[in-house]
Amino acid sequence: MNAPATTVQHLRQPAPRTDIAMGFGNLESFELMQRAAKLLASSTLVPAAYRAEIHKTNRYGEITDTRQNPNALANSVVALNMAQRMGADPLMVMQNLYIVEGRPSWSSQWIIAAINGCGRFSPLRFDIKSLGKKKVEYITFSWENQKRQEVRNTIEIEDKVCVAWVIEKETGERLESPAVSIELAVKEGWFTKNGSKWQTMPDVMLRYRTASFFGKLYAPELLMGLQTTEEVHDTIDVTPNAEGVLQVEAETLRETPASQTAPRTRRPAPSRSR
Repeated sequence: MNAPATTVQHLRQPAPRTDIAMGFGNLESFELMQRAAKLLASSTLVPAAYRAEIHKTNRYGEITDTRQNPNALANSVVALNMAQRMGADPLMVMQNLYIVEGRPSWSSQWIIAAINGCGRFSPLRFDIKSLGKKKVEYITFSWENQKRQEVRNTIEIEDKVCVAWVIEKETGERLESPAVSIELAVKEGWFTKNGSKWQTMPDVMLRYRTASFFGKLYAPELLMGLQTTEEVHDTIDVTPNAEGVLQVEAETLRETPASQTAPRTRRPAPSRSR
């Protein structure tokens, strides 16, 4: 058998690159990330915020309308970048990363799974103690005559307190989260919000909140500084739009405590020279 002829043109062809990683560092890495993002955006397994096409269906499951999602590619690139920085599976990040007013947030289930799977701690456990019934005073705000008024209210609750804890494998030390109680949820305004899950499933919400606090203190690299969706819902009222992105109603921001809002000042109108 004759060996294939080797030409000068063949020798000049560069060998295919095998060391390119997704990222923003160079053009090849960025193009590779965009190709992967386009692949994920075309899948129906990712949440609506990442899909290239949004389908509306009727109650029978029939598609009634289809439109393009202009943010799908960009959202998928962001999710890929976060997955790469965390060393996590991209699809897992997409399934548990929610976008609220341009800020991503994690599901509480993912945070618990990330803490349990990081290998540094024993599985996350929760101690819940019943403190009995008590009356708690809390503050709300209302608007009268274009002025923000403070209103004091009282509610009777079945108080409970929860602490999340683990055993650190390297040192054998027991690590605990800050304690979270129903009384705290009332005073912070979480319990009394419209549609609050604190009233219907308090034990679950106690576990979710202490898990989030634990992660922020002892494994911040897993959360990357992000809040949980439950924390976002407790802070402001949000609703998902057709693309799966959670949006904020402007009226709900009026009830935000004064310590969390910047005061507005009116600038005098510019004088007109005659």
